[in-house]
Amino acid sequence: MKNCLAIITARGGSKRIPRKNMKSFLGKPIIQYSIESALSSGCFSEVMVSTDDNEIADFSKSKGATIPFLRSSGTSGDFSTTADVIKEVLLQYKQINKTFEYCCCIYPTAPFITGDRLRTAFSMLKEKQADSVVPVVRFGFPIFRSFKIEDGLVRMNWPEYMNSRSQDLPPAFHDCGQFYFLRVEKFLQTNRLFSDFTLPLEMPESEVQDIDNEEDWKIAEIKYSFLLSKV
Repeated sequence: MKNCLAIITARGGSKRIPRKNMKSFLGKPIIQYSIESALSSGCFSEVMVSTDDNEIADFSKSKGATIPFLRSSGTSGDFSTTADVIKEVLLQYKQINKTFEYCCCIYPTAPFITGDRLRTAFSMLKEKQADSVVPVVRFGFPIFRSFKIEDGLVRMNWPEYMNSRSQDLPPAFHDCGQFYFLRVEKFLQTNRLFSDFTLPLEMPESEVQDIDNEEDWKIAEIKYSFLLSKV
């Protein structure tokens, strides 16, 4: 197994969904899904949780993750980026003489992640010698037919495609917001999750859901329950 670190980013604060990372998702704290998937994948020499919260730290340790240090106040605010957190973790490990060839940043509110998906992404990263691998999902409708609203009126973003058939337009994709597999050396050079050599891992829409509010949460539970019913 390659020298690979899983970093689950789970700060304590959350404005839109209070205590989001510890909120029950179909019977267990949502962060538990991320921890269990990382541990079951077999990809990692260590699965750690980066948090500023003692409750999250204690719970994560009880589920098999490590908490070698707490997150600093500088990366615990609303405007801290994912890249900031990853960099801080890697540099903190370096201070205790531990370095990694690869790392995977895993979000704590991503119950659709599975060990199989992580293994697939890790294999892609190594076999293609990519800088990073990112799960992506196709937009459900061509964005070239999308609208904007100006002065209360509907305007097309790309009027030239007004009469184009949907099937004739190229598909567009967006980040699933689940995990990022990274080559550590390249990441530390650029401080970027996406580079000119980032590979996509396409995911089905049934396994992707942003969870930003209570309605999103309910939709995610419905999707997850649907997937369980198919097993």
